[in-house]
Amino acid sequence: MWVESQLQAHRALVVGVAALLPLLACAVLTLFRDSIANTNAALGLVLLIVAAASTGIRSAGLVAALSSAAWFDFFLTEPYTRFDITGRADIETAVLLMLVGAAVTEVALWGRRQQARASRQQGYLDGVLRTAASVGAGRSSTDSLLDHVCEQIVEVLQIDRCRFDPGAGSTLATIDNDGTVTYNARPYNLSRLGLPTDTEIALVVQSLGVVHGRFLLTSTSGVVRPAQEQLRVAVALANQVGAALADQHR
Repeated sequence: MWVESQLQAHRALVVGVAALLPLLACAVLTLFRDSIANTNAALGLVLLIVAAASTGIRSAGLVAALSSAAWFDFFLTEPYTRFDITGRADIETAVLLMLVGAAVTEVALWGRRQQARASRQQGYLDGVLRTAASVGAGRSSTDSLLDHVCEQIVEVLQIDRCRFDPGAGSTLATIDNDGTVTYNARPYNLSRLGLPTDTEIALVVQSLGVVHGRFLLTSTSGVVRPAQEQLRVAVALANQVGAALADQHR
């Protein structure tokens, strides 16, 4: 986390280094032009592109790809020290450098996003489990657990408000246990419509089939479209509360 924050804080420097390293690498490779095939040199440049993409800064990966293709042309293809390529194989290699560089950058960014999402989800659950354990041990109140989970649900779903209701009244919209949304007892097209803004959305708090209340969610300031996995995290949080409440009633 510290390394990532430092990279983001020095984006201009990272992008500058990403542009400079292929230049230096190609300049050094000119000393071995007769013994190293251009395809092998291109593979070495791909490693630099991967390194730039792994910083999590898209512009760094793309700049590294463009720089690699440009200096590969300038230093390693005939006519040398000119931005001109005459050989078909070298043209294809330069184009592939740019295409592979762009693809590697996007794949690296996708992987970092998935890792960050999984880490956030685990963090939400770990926090609730710790709070629930403290409630069970008598070190914290049930209200603190409910407040904590409400904050987590608001953050996960990017909604406006969340409150706990110990009752079991009716609402138009419900988040079901599998993470799907129903509206007026019918399947709801969340990806197209976003969470309902005209009613509170019920998220049932239960454990082993026994209902212990519900969270009522409000999303009125704007249309939000949480992904299925975000909804499942919210359901998991509610179920952890249900387990904690069930332990108290035993």
